[in-house]
Amino acid sequence: MILLKNHPGLKDIFFNFNVPHKIDLEYFMNQHFKFNISMERFAFMTGRSLSTFKREFKAIFNTSPGKWLMKKRLDEAYFLLDKEHRKPTDIYIDLGFEDLSHFSFAFKKKFGISPSEVVKLRV
Repeated sequence: MILLKNHPGLKDIFFNFNVPHKIDLEYFMNQHFKFNISMERFAFMTGRSLSTFKREFKAIFNTSPGKWLMKKRLDEAYFLLDKEHRKPTDIYIDLGFEDLSHFSFAFKKKFGISPSEVVKLRV
């Protein structure tokens, strides 16, 4: 309230509940793929309905949003483990996985080795 009294123009920033306008989907997804949010939320944040989001996503990336997100997150995980020498316990949450078990299972399914084996390979 004090800020609004001293700077009335801030009301447009603090209380803007408009639906976001349609933004560049490819750029947005490449910048925000690590966030663990629903497809509905990704659609809303890019200014699209869920069906439009999925349709335009498929046209741009030639795959579904779910598959693309998983691949992108796992590729980033491999890079962080192999090149940045990070530990699986330090990265799984930052990459949008809710628990280490799910991360390890998905990682092993994609790469054929567990995240901890990647760490051991570089030693």
